[in-house]
Amino acid sequence: MGRIVVSEFVSLDGVVEDPGGAEKFKHGGWSFKFRDDQVPKYKLDEVFAGDALLLGRVTYEGFAKAWPSMKDDVGFADKMNNMPKYVVSTTLKKLDWNNSHIIKTNIMEEVRKLKQQPGKDILVYGSGKLVNTLLKHDLVDELRLLGSGRRLFDDNAETMKILKLAESKTFPSGIVLLSYHPAK
Repeated sequence: MGRIVVSEFVSLDGVVEDPGGAEKFKHGGWSFKFRDDQVPKYKLDEVFAGDALLLGRVTYEGFAKAWPSMKDDVGFADKMNNMPKYVVSTTLKKLDWNNSHIIKTNIMEEVRKLKQQPGKDILVYGSGKLVNTLLKHDLVDELRLLGSGRRLFDDNAETMKILKLAESKTFPSGIVLLSYHPAK
């Protein structure tokens, strides 16, 4: 069974959205200022531990503008561009990014079906509204927080289930990775 792993760059005050959009993302947004040599390796290992991406519309649109033209020497861009991408949206009509599939109806049922397929992790990057919905429906298996815009958790305390700290790692730059699992 695939696990849904939410991995977010988040500031100390809870900001998960980079206000620069796709163009700024392409050149490095706010989180890129704080990287060190271990963070890219961690993210590389993370993407290679995944079989698919699950994205909301806004994140998908930003990624679809930036990733197809990216290249690197370690295979990160190739993995991002070639892995299946499942996009939750009721408004998108067409998906241009390679290997993208839309989920328009029965969203939670379709996500549950994805989880039941054999394989590796299903990664969720960005996608704040989608993350809140997944949390409300107990579909997140792991929440990784690495690190002016929208907050990851909405104001409804019900969305923030009791979580158990699974791992913490401090990088030389001062970035702290906090990995949580649902406490069951």
